[in-house]
Amino acid sequence: METDKPLLVKDVMSTPLKTISKEATVKEAATLMREHDINGLLVPGVSVGIITTTDVTEAVAENKDPSEVTVADEMTAPVERITTEEELTQAAEMMTNFGFKHLPVVDTDGDFVGMVSMTDITAHLA
Repeated sequence: METDKPLLVKDVMSTPLKTISKEATVKEAATLMREHDINGLLVPGVSVGIITTTDVTEAVAENKDPSEVTVADEMTAPVERITTEEELTQAAEMMTNFGFKHLPVVDTDGDFVGMVSMTDITAHLA
């Protein structure tokens, strides 16, 4: 009997990776996430970050004007990352241990190529 190969991060990650500038507004980030039906954006730069729908919601709940506050003000940086070749269970373990729902994915050269979310994981493990 043949054993099933484990699912790898590259098998379920979202691509292409959507990014946003740290100078963009939170409103622009929210609009981009809505347009692409995603919940997180990578923020490239010297200190790579991520902004999620949770960050946007928290900013609004704190009475910050999404048209005025920047992505840099609300993003999480630096970010953890996982490689395309890691098993999906490793991504789930990292997310659980660190308490987040999105994990940027890098290829074997260290370049950001996608995003894996808890939604991706639960959809493929169910």
